[in-house]
Parts: sequence; C-alpha cells; structure tokens
Amino acid sequence: MELIDAIILGIIQGLTEFLPVSSSGHLELGKAILGAHAMPEESLLFTVILHFATALSTIVVFRKDIFEIFKGLFQFKWNEETQFSLKIIISMIPAALVGLFLNDFIEVFFDGAIVIVGIMLIITAFLLYLADLAKTTDKGVSFRSAFVIGMAQAVAILPGISRSGATISAAVLLGVDKGKSARFSFLMVVPLILGKVAKDVMGGEINFHGDQAVAMGAGFVAAFIAGLAACTWMIKLVRQSKLTYFAIYCLIVGLIALAWSIWG
Repeated sequence: MELIDAIILGIIQGLTEFLPVSSSGHLELGKAILGAHAMPEESLLFTVILHFATALSTIVVFRKDIFEIFKGLFQFKWNEETQFSLKIIISMIPAALVGLFLNDFIEVFFDGAIVIVGIMLIITAFLLYLADLAKTTDKGVSFRSAFVIGMAQAVAILPGISRSGATISAAVLLGVDKGKSARFSFLMVVPLILGKVAKDVMGGEINFHGDQAVAMGAGFVAAFIAGLAACTWMIKLVRQSKLTYFAIYCLIVGLIALAWSIWG
C-alpha cells in the first residue's frame, strides 16, 4: 500500500464516519465510476486500524462524557449514567440482529446496485432536511427513542443511507434536543466499532508485514485527525441547524447516481 493511498483512505474514513454523506454509498459509486478492480480492497488489518482510529477520535471528543458515564456506573445505582448506558445497549440491538440474521441479504445491496445507492442518498437528503426543520427542544433520549434510533442505525447498513444522518435525524424528529441527538448518535456507535474491531482481530484472518507499518500508521493518524475534526464540526452544525447543506449534497449525488445508472 502506497503512503498517499493510506492517508487518503484514512481521511475518507475519518470524515465519512461522522459526516452524513454515507461512506458505503460513496464507495459503491467509486467502484462504479472507476471499475470494481480499480479500487482494490484494503487489507482487513488496515480496515481494523481505520475503524479503531475513528472510535478513538469519538472517545477523545466525548472523553468527559465517557468519564462521567463510567464514574456513575461504578456507583451501582439506577442513576442517569446507568440509564444512559442501558439506552446505548438498547440502541445496539436492531443493528446486531440485522448483522446476525440478514447479513447475506444485505450483501446483495453491495454489488454495484447504483440505483439503490441513488435512491438511498435521496432518502438521506430528505431526512436531513426534515431534521433541520424540527423545532429546538431540551428533551433527552428516552428508552423508547433509543430503540427507534437504533432501528435507524440498522437501516443505515444499506449503502447510501448515512449512519450519522439517519440516527441524528431520527432522534431530532422524535423531539430530542439536537445537541443531545448528535451526542447520542456518536456515542452509540463506539461499542459497535470496538466490537467489530475485536471480532476482526480474533477472527485470525489478519496478516501483517513489517513494510506496511509506515503506511498503516499514516492512515491511522489521518483517520484520527479527520475524525476529530468531523465529529466536532458535526456537533456544531446540528446545533445550528445547518444539515440542509448536506441534504443538498446528498440529493445532487443521489440524482447523479440515478442518471448514471440509467444513461451511464
């Protein structure tokens, strides 16, 4: 792997993990434009490294929140921190069930189905636009809304549906405060990412060569820095109701994808 390729992939991973533009959808579009063989799959180890970098950037951004959550948990009481942790667990259930029972079905959508990517990007644009129209509240995430937000995260497995866009939009449309929506959206993905990283590491399929160390290290740093910037930026944008810009972007890319699939 070339050093510049590793850095570019790291930046893309860091940005698209948090910006509501769908990393999986853009990857499928890239394959369609460049050709499936023009974009070789990076090694499993590099994928693990990039995912760990974005998880770490989330932990750094929300380090105070995470510290307070663990501090409250060790009090062994039914306090706010314990309830929040349970809500995070509840939000993970839909995605976990989809991964366990519908994995083969989902993989069908990752086979150059550009029409589906285009439609899903347009749906993402619509959700982001609706979220921007929502009234400002001070409501927090309830147990019921945590499960609904988790369902949005499960749907976001489809290429073209942004995970952050779907979960933040779902939370805001449920009446949750916009800042709290972004906070919950980003914290709820950390256990999933770390779980996937652990699963891949223990899978025994990871191969490492010493000459890859510099490139992979550069990719990690790029993903971590891009993740820090994107995560912090998104929180501000959500609070300021500026998701419409991403809605317009997703709409344009979605329409281009549909046109490409019809006339390309």
